[in-house]
Amino acid sequence: MARGSYNRSRGATHVVPEAWDAMNNWKYEIARELGVDTQIQNGYWGNVASRDAGTVGGHMTRKMVEMAEQQLAGKAGPTTTR
Repeated sequence: MARGSYNRSRGATHVVPEAWDAMNNWKYEIARELGVDTQIQNGYWGNVASRDAGTVGGHMTRKMVEMAEQQLAGKAGPTTTR
């Protein structure tokens, strides 16, 4: 199976495994910004409507594309260091 794909037995994987925590934290930050965080209970997203979960993922995707475009254009975009 290709790296970065979904493996049912192990869950989601990332091309850069070290990015897992940052992506997960960012997902919750976006959910907070969109007001979806009130539906999440102890990290369980099963109570979140598909439409709301998709909105969070879509927002993350738009932001990542925006950051990549800025980086490709040579502009300094928002960066996070650990």
